[in-house]
This record gives sequence, C-alpha cells and structure tokens, in this order.
Amino acid sequence: MAMATPSRALRTALAPLALLSGAKSFRDNPVIGSRRLNRLGLHVGRIRLADAVTAQRRWRLGRRIDPADRRQYAEQGFVIRENLLPPEQFEALRREVYGSAWPRLEMRQGNAITRRVALDRTHLRDSHPQLEALLASREVRDLIRYVAGTGAEPIFSLQAILAGLPSERPDPQATLHADTFHSIAKAWFFLHDVAESEGPFAYVPGSHRMTPERLGWERRQSLEAADHPIPYHARGSFRVGPDDLAAMGLPAPRRFTVKANTLVIADTRGFHGRTASDHPTCRVEIYASLRRNPYLPWNGLDPLALPWVRGRVGSLQLTALERLQQLGLAKMPWKPAGQGPIDAGR
Repeated sequence: MAMATPSRALRTALAPLALLSGAKSFRDNPVIGSRRLNRLGLHVGRIRLADAVTAQRRWRLGRRIDPADRRQYAEQGFVIRENLLPPEQFEALRREVYGSAWPRLEMRQGNAITRRVALDRTHLRDSHPQLEALLASREVRDLIRYVAGTGAEPIFSLQAILAGLPSERPDPQATLHADTFHSIAKAWFFLHDVAESEGPFAYVPGSHRMTPERLGWERRQSLEAADHPIPYHARGSFRVGPDDLAAMGLPAPRRFTVKANTLVIADTRGFHGRTASDHPTCRVEIYASLRRNPYLPWNGLDPLALPWVRGRVGSLQLTALERLQQLGLAKMPWKPAGQGPIDAGR
C-alpha cells in the first residue's frame, strides 16, 4: 500500500480545522468538499457564520467611513473615488512609477500576464515619497478595511495587466467569478484612463449580498464543486454564467471604464472578472488586497500590523509563499521577470 506524502497526510489531518478558516477548496479538503455535509448545510452554514461575524467587525469600522461610501458599498458591493489625489500629486506619483526600474514578478494565465511588484513602505520613503504617501493614506486604508470587513493590514503592489496576448488559451480571469465565500477586498488605483477596449475590470452590482437566491445557488454548487471540471471552481472560486445571474435576480456586469486617478475598491466575493481583450493591452495600477480569517471576532491583533512587519508586508508575503512551496503546502505562481519598467511591452 502506498504511503501518503507528509504534506498530503498533514492536509488530511488538518482538514476539519480548516472549517474555521478562510479555506475554500472543495477538491483539496474532503470535509469542505463533502457532498453529504453540504447537503446538510455545511457550506451555507459557513457563509452565514462568516457574514454574522464580518457584519459586527464592519459596523465597528464604519465610524470612520463617509455615509455615502457606506451606502454605495451596501447597495453595489464596491466604492469608487474619482480624482483621489490633487493633480500635481498624481502627476508626481506617475513620474515615480513610470520613471523607475522595478524588480518584477509575473504570472501567466491563458492570454494574459499579471506583472507585479511588492511595495514595501520601508523601501519607498526616500526614493518614492508620493507612492509611499498613498500607501500610508488613512482614508484609503480605512476604505479597504471597511469593504473587507476587517481591520487588518492591506497588502499593496504595483501591477500591470498585459491582456490580449497571442495564445490559444483564454484568460481564466475573464470569466465572471467569486473569489471565495466570504468578504474580501481588492482595490485598484488606476494610473491612466481605462477604455472599453483595454480589458476593464467588471463587477456585477449587488452580487456581494447573500440573498436567498444566492445562498440557494451556493448550496447547489457545493454539492458538485469537488468534481467540477474547472479547477478554479473546484477550489472554491465559483464561476457564474448569464443564466445563473438571471436566476439570482442580478444585473449584467458593470465595466469600469474610468479616468486616471480613480480608486475602485470591490468586495470580490461578488461576481467580477477582467474583460477579455481582442488585442494586446496594458493596464497599470496600484493594487491592494485584504483578506483575513472571516471567523475572527476582532478587528485588531493582526501580526502584519506589528511595527517591524508593517512596512515590509509585500516582500514578507512572497518569502512566506516560497517557504510554503518548499514544504509542499502551497504553490508559488510568480516567476522572476527581471528589473525594468512596469509597463514594458505596452
């Protein structure tokens, strides 16, 4: 009889413990993916509990948020801020970004490449003061935290999306999907205008809400997800089609064709995706993400907020991913792409 590898044996032993975490893979976790348990309500129960805890955290965070932003998030699932920075400050930030050579990482998915640079405030203070000031902005950080429903530390990156590249495989992120079953936040601060032809971000307004129709759809997916032919779906990032949206009473996705100097923050448990592009495009933005264990009742006590960690979150995250890959507990999807301009190949 073949013996299980240490990493596989460890994952099996820890499978039940993952229920009280943000773990989402139906294929890789026999408990999360159990058809019998999900028929009894396991997946929907995890959603309901996560929502109840998140609502309490978000309520406490809401004291710092403008009522108009709170209403927009509640109704739409996203917050938009146009003309975020004064024009002179924005142009100075653009010069810092486009005038520098960056240590780039890349990940290819179908006909799209995501190019990313970890942004550590500690390393930006002297060389890129405008960029560091944006990352330190209390207003921006509080909005990201509110959408995520947690007071934890956002992780910032400089990012370029190169879409519409020659490939026989489509971009999997161009299919509408939900990232996971609980609230998380992703943010994009656009450094140039994004036109309809440039693969804009798309989001289904209101799809962050767990209505009875959405919960029924989630339950049905949970019964079949472990064996789903699309790996992303099987690992808990459910794909959705037009008929599904109609059945849930949801509208068509909104495409974010925006002007430069616009900030968009979205709860990506709502349905979203990149818009497919039929020609090569390059979209450059400051990107941030925030996800945390949805079942923690507190907003603080985040290890990433410790003074010696806070300014180095991006690079520490990459180091942790590399270490987890060595242990067989994670895959490192990012490949080094050398030093150079963020928009090379535009």
